[in-house]
Amino acid sequence: LLTVTVFLSTLTPKFYFALTVTSSFISGLIFVFEWWHFRKYGTSFIEQVSVSHLRPLIGGAESSPPAPAAFSAGDSESSRQNMPECKVWRNPLNLFRGAEYSRYMWVTGKDPLTYYDMNLSAQDHQTFFTCDTDALRPSDTVMQKAWRERNPQARIKAAYQALELNNDCATAYVLLAEEEATTIVDAEKYFKQALKAGEMIYRKSQNCHSQSPQHEAQLRRDTNVLVYVKRRLAMCARKLGRIREAVKMMRDLMKEFPLLSVLNIHENLLEALLELQAYADVQAVLAKYDDISLPKSAAICYTAALLKARAVSERFSPETASKRGLSTAEINAVEAIHRAVEFNPHVPKYLLEMKSLVLPPEHILKRGDSEAVAYAFFHLQHWKRIEGALNLLHCTWEGTFRMIPYPLEKGHLFYPYPSCTETADRELLPTFHEVSVYPQKELPFFIHFTAGLCSFSAMLALLTHQFPELMVIFAKA
Repeated sequence: LLTVTVFLSTLTPKFYFALTVTSSFISGLIFVFEWWHFRKYGTSFIEQVSVSHLRPLIGGAESSPPAPAAFSAGDSESSRQNMPECKVWRNPLNLFRGAEYSRYMWVTGKDPLTYYDMNLSAQDHQTFFTCDTDALRPSDTVMQKAWRERNPQARIKAAYQALELNNDCATAYVLLAEEEATTIVDAEKYFKQALKAGEMIYRKSQNCHSQSPQHEAQLRRDTNVLVYVKRRLAMCARKLGRIREAVKMMRDLMKEFPLLSVLNIHENLLEALLELQAYADVQAVLAKYDDISLPKSAAICYTAALLKARAVSERFSPETASKRGLSTAEINAVEAIHRAVEFNPHVPKYLLEMKSLVLPPEHILKRGDSEAVAYAFFHLQHWKRIEGALNLLHCTWEGTFRMIPYPLEKGHLFYPYPSCTETADRELLPTFHEVSVYPQKELPFFIHFTAGLCSFSAMLALLTHQFPELMVIFAKA
């Protein structure tokens, strides 16, 4: 002790300044390395070494590395270079503008649709409902301009002008059903008129479609109109409680136009079958469309998880499962939930009502918050109907992120996660809705620790430089 006291008494302020500067520099290097390791691998290097190598040496049990709790939309800039662009899809279950979206706006004063979303719909209408031969039919020429109108009243006025020129203009009835009808009953009446006119035009196009490329384009357009009208009629029947009728219409439509699977009519069918509680039929649809070669969706992944959860959820108890372990059926259900959560990690918060819902947009971004809103809006009731399903989801969904590589852009079961998801969702969802960017990676303890250590030692170095004598007295004391 005497030697240490003598040694300390001989130290000058320069020594203390050099010591604190050196410690600040070293802790800063450790902090930079920790941050780089975390951005690249999603874990703290110090924690990883201590868990993997030091704990077994001192007799501790090995455990898995800290859970890479997921991704942030802004992480992994280097991975973005190889990322596919975000593709926005038409929402298979989009609501009716006049009968549902407009009514919401009348009641709340809030616009549920963004300009970007409606602009995408206008582009869809121009693509599906127009063709090069529209100049031959004056009513179609008017409708071609109607789809480009921004003002709803101008579109409705143009639809009536088209009907004055041709009382069998199917697309004019479609526009009135979507935007002028204020109830589903009124919308269904317009769609029935559109169906009658559409079928007549479709038969004419079939008879002469081989005469020229222009006639082929006209047939494609008339086919699109007919499929759209039949699908919306089935959705009207579903909303009005005629569910079996809706299921039959959807099945007939899928048989009649099997090549139009890209329209995802099977998702409408799945929702209607779940309402009927026809789980065997739901499984049959999943067996056909839950295929590795087909694009996935939240409806496919979460419906598959719901069916597996249904087999075990009623008797599932987390306390009991932790004691005896999971059965084979429970493991299958948990794996299905993990698969669904990896595909779209935003859905569980809506299903568990940890986050409030809004009306779904007309377009969705797969794996994004917009798709999660659209799925939960229609399927929350089906999860609630199965006893214990939401409890099983609540107990298991966060465990997904222990098994997914970090960052999630690397993927595991599915294609890389789009890096532009958050930006696209903000354009699709209304401003009053808080866009979900969960899950975001939390910084490990050692990054906070090294940052604090670096800051503290830098502050000591600064104080030693400014007040050398005072800091020497403090250090000796």
